[in-house]
This record gives sequence, structure tokens and C-alpha cells, in this order.
Amino acid sequence: MKFSTFLFGGRKSWGIVEGDTIFDVGAVLSGTYADLKAAIAAGFEGVSAAKSDAKAYDTHAIEWLPVVPNPDKILCVGLNYEMHRKETGRTEVDNPTIFARYSNSQTGHLAPIIRPRVSTELDFEGELAVIIGKGGRYISRADALSHVAGYACYNDGSVRDFQRHTHQFTPGKNFPDTGAFGPWMMTPDELGPLGNLRIQTRLNGMVVQDATFDQMIFDIPRQIEYCSSFTRLEPGDVIVSGTPGGVGAKRNPPLWMKPGDLIEVDIERLSILRNTIGEELSATAG
Repeated sequence: MKFSTFLFGGRKSWGIVEGDTIFDVGAVLSGTYADLKAAIAAGFEGVSAAKSDAKAYDTHAIEWLPVVPNPDKILCVGLNYEMHRKETGRTEVDNPTIFARYSNSQTGHLAPIIRPRVSTELDFEGELAVIIGKGGRYISRADALSHVAGYACYNDGSVRDFQRHTHQFTPGKNFPDTGAFGPWMMTPDELGPLGNLRIQTRLNGMVVQDATFDQMIFDIPRQIEYCSSFTRLEPGDVIVSGTPGGVGAKRNPPLWMKPGDLIEVDIERLSILRNTIGEELSATAG
């Protein structure tokens, strides 16, 4: 199944996506589940049955929101494809490189990714997002995939000069409306094994990243094992699993996203996440 969070008529809800239709299951189950994260935590109990009573909307009439707008945590894996590791000049490591993204830095499918007024070095990072279904601590590799509720496309938009201010990635990874997440999450039974599924990032139609998931240095079970060793994973948490080589910062000359551009993250069998690039026009204080 495919699930998404959305706005319709100014009302926030979530539902089941089938083709160009979304069934507003969130409205039917509003007394049971506050949001998609709550439904994930309950293992989607009763969700399929509620579909028959749900209103159906054309997906062209809704506003897509980040799949899980309010995760307890977003853990991002850096330098997880060999080509990307080599282009950055980083040494090989024995454990995943992890940094955090805040939930209010996210944006949805077809919404603009915003280039902040303090930088022009906005870079693309097409990635696979892993949504945790069953929480836990010290999860073994053997059990890891049973903790996965679904997968989605993610664009870990990075403001590179702020990322380079120190050795820590956090500032450059948390500007508002830079982490695109969507359009939906797909359950593992529908997507099937990740295997050698292809991920591509396209900037204005030009392929800028192209890889398969079997090229990851640390696979999804290892990421879940490692992350759950230092924090308790909660239902609705998101692990953003790393980007392939080809990022704009490592090209000669660098290739930055600019206002008016179209950026797409395309994951085979899963979905295509599309965003235009907008520009922050004024600062907000307070």
C-alpha cells in the first residue's frame, strides 16, 4: 500500500494512494489515529477496512505534505556510496556516518525547495528514506527489516557553505523547506526487495546522480542496527539512507540548484519526487 499526508481544502489529513486517487482514511479514523505516525505505530490496524468509507480525492487537487511531517527524529546517513565517498576525499570507515535533520526543515512533493537568502550553494542529494514501523533499541541486522513500515523518496537538500563552516553537518542540513519527502511511502510488501533497484536524480531533466541500492556501503539492516545502538528508534522515525556520487559541490564547476530549476528523485518501482527551487525573499525574525 501507499500512504501520504496531505492538505485538502485547508484541512490536514492522511490516506491511501491508488493511482491518481487518494482515499481520506485519516478523516474516517480521526478518533483513533491523530495522524499517519499514529497509524504507523499501530501497524495500520483497521486502515484497510476504513478505505471503503473514505472520501476519494484526485491527487491533482491536494497539496502534498512531507510523508511523516512530525517524526520524532530524522537520522541521515552520510557518505554511504563509494563514488560519493571518493568524490569527497573521505577515508573508509567501519561505521555509518550519522547526522540529524529537524522535522521543520522538510517540505512535500511538488512544493518548492527554498534556497535561503544567505547562500547560493544549494545542492541536491537524492536518497531513499526508510520509515520505521516498530520501534526498538539494539535491533539486530537479522530483525531490522521487520521494523520497517515503508520507503519513500527523499531529497536531502544541502546548503554547502554552511555545511562546511565546521566538521559538523547540521547547519547546512536544516534550513527550512530544504528536505523534500514524498510523495508517499510504500509498504515493503508492495515495493519488494530493494536489491538493485535504481535511484536517479535529475536536474532540469539532466541525470546528475545514478546508482543502485546494492552499491550502498552500509545496507539498510546495518543502518537500523547502528542507529538503534545509540538511540531508541520510534514508530514514524525516518532514516535517510545516503546519496550516490555526482553531487553538485564536487563538480567542476560546481552545479548548484537555483530558483526556477526542477529537481526530481526517481526510485524504481517506488515513485518520483518532484520539486521546483524557490528563493527566500525576506528574513523572518522573532
